[in-house]
Amino acid sequence: MATKGQKYREWSSNDKFKIIEPLLNYEEAYSSVAKKHNVTKGMLSTWVSKYRKDGIEGLVNKKKPGNKMVKYFTTKNFKSKEEKLEYENMKLRIENEMLKKGFLMKEDGTYVKFTK
Repeated sequence: MATKGQKYREWSSNDKFKIIEPLLNYEEAYSSVAKKHNVTKGMLSTWVSKYRKDGIEGLVNKKKPGNKMVKYFTTKNFKSKEEKLEYENMKLRIENEMLKKGFLMKEDGTYVKFTK
């Protein structure tokens, strides 16, 4: 298990399969496999159900979308005009979505929810 401040371990699909193989063959109990590999029984149960539903493809880690603007907040130095335009375009898209959801932007750049 990860402690506070640590990244969680990412398991490859092959590692997941090796861990759940005794469970699929009914050779070991969930609790013993969980202790042996330091994972929760809930995680094992999820892996087993995904494997039974989709096979080894069900165990493949999904790509997480993340924040597309983080690269602009770490460095304000734009390397090209294109990067600067991408940043401005993204800001306008976010502002547009906020307006659609019923928010107003104040002069200081913060948003306030309004009701009709």
